Amino acid sequence: MITVEFNDAEVLSALDRVARAVTDMTPVMEDIGEEMVDTTKNRFVTGTSPDGSAWAPKSAATIAAYERRDDPVDMRPLWGPTGDLHSNFAWEAGPGEVSWGTNVIYAAVQHFGAAQGAFGRSSRGGPIPWGAIPARPFMGVSEEDRSGILAALEDWLTQAWDPS
Repeated sequence: MITVEFNDAEVLSALDRVARAVTDMTPVMEDIGEEMVDTTKNRFVTGTSPDGSAWAPKSAATIAAYERRDDPVDMRPLWGPTGDLHSNFAWEAGPGEVSWGTNVIYAAVQHFGAAQGAFGRSSRGGPIPWGAIPARPFMGVSEEDRSGILAALEDWLTQAWDPS
């Protein structure tokens, strides 16, 4: 076997930077988390799913329920009187992952939809939910998001290789 030893300080330093960078990717995961929260919130502005399809409009029954309660009516889908769903998103990043989402209790029903009565009956006997809720996906990664994630990773690795 032939062994060649290459001892170049600049090359070894660059390799060390890249090795440290891929061991703890928290900084780039934080950047990706911020971007994904922003794009998720923007879906509420555009009323579109990650695949680009438009959300179902707000139903007449929902509008009537808001009016009966004297709540403000915003005609955009998933924009309710409290504003909780479209504004409460957060991210969490670690050395090799990032996650984002919301702790709003009804978010999953709005995202995936639910059939009338899917959760049983209320104490007053009415179905929960009282009407069918169409799926309006807001979580996910669009093609544009995917491109942004790849660009962030490329920029980050480029910086790790040559920080100047």
